[in-house]
Amino acid sequence: MTEQQQPQFGIQRVYIKDLSFECPNSPAIFRKEWKPQIKLDLNTQSQKLDEDIYEVVLTLTVSAKLEDDTAFLCEVQQAGIFSIAGFPEETRAQMIGAYCPNILFPYAREAIDTAVVKGSFPALMLAPVNFEALYAQNKAAAENATKN
Repeated sequence: MTEQQQPQFGIQRVYIKDLSFECPNSPAIFRKEWKPQIKLDLNTQSQKLDEDIYEVVLTLTVSAKLEDDTAFLCEVQQAGIFSIAGFPEETRAQMIGAYCPNILFPYAREAIDTAVVKGSFPALMLAPVNFEALYAQNKAAAENATKN
């Protein structure tokens, strides 16, 4: 009797793929009262590297504006290499689209905070993100788009 393959998940590596910080209006921006408008954009991408091996990249872009002036713009591409084997296709897609970004987010948040603080701004302490809900929304939107 043959054994069924047990589902396996592993983190092989977590790394920063790209990191940038810009403070285009310094030093004048430091003379203004710090009441910024913060904008956060996030995106995920993935690619299959090998059999059951995937790279997932979470991109966070944070901009802070004081009135019409940009105080800073910070972007990080936090990446991870994950082994995902023995899962049904739908589960594997959800792991790549939601579970892996959830693992990467704390690393990306720390990288953003470190860059912002080194730019002499207060740490942002970004709120957690519900990647499961975002994945479900994107999946529903994609299904609706194929129906139309």
